[in-house]
Amino acid sequence: MNNPDTYYFRHEVSNSDLSWLKNQLYPRVMPDTTNAFRFGNLIDAMITELHRVDFYKKTLDGEQCDIAEFERAEAMKKAFLQDNFCQLIYTNAAGQKVMTRRLQMNFRGIEFYLNARCKWDLWRTDWGWGGDIKSTTAETQRQFEDAARYFDYDRQRYYYMRISKAERDVLIGISKKNFKVFKIFINRNTSFYKDGERKCSELAFKWNTMFGEDKNIITY
Repeated sequence: MNNPDTYYFRHEVSNSDLSWLKNQLYPRVMPDTTNAFRFGNLIDAMITELHRVDFYKKTLDGEQCDIAEFERAEAMKKAFLQDNFCQLIYTNAAGQKVMTRRLQMNFRGIEFYLNARCKWDLWRTDWGWGGDIKSTTAETQRQFEDAARYFDYDRQRYYYMRISKAERDVLIGISKKNFKVFKIFINRNTSFYKDGERKCSELAFKWNTMFGEDKNIITY
């Protein structure tokens, strides 16, 4: 789907940039994420950016969607809105909230800086925290938690919490298979946060060592 979003042209380093670096340094067999990214973009837009979706024509950003995918995304949105907590955080939330910050970080006693950016799926200004929505093939809470660590969502949530200075966070998974909704609640004392910190600090240090504080020299 084409979505001319200037966010992706900013000079700050995103969590996706750190993922790119990890893939260069430590290649591993990963599933093709093209379809997953397209579908995730669709469900995110259905929940947080309704102006991008035409529910009558079944298009996103003016482009025709696969009918079966579109209808599956609609069912997932329905499941999200029927969940009590999801309805609570969704009410009065800002969708696709961009934040930036120059982070002071530490890796094994070495202090360094990184100009960082993130985009929240859901941000509650009144709460001072928010969350991210993931489509998933998981069918149980345990499967979703395992997938979240495998795909480094712990690193992503740590990064977002540092940028926003949030003390809490939530990762919400919506199953593409059985339409169940899973939630991982995070604070700075949880293992999910601490594991994310460990992963992020190492990659951020390597980014800083190789490229400096920004991403504007990277052309991938």
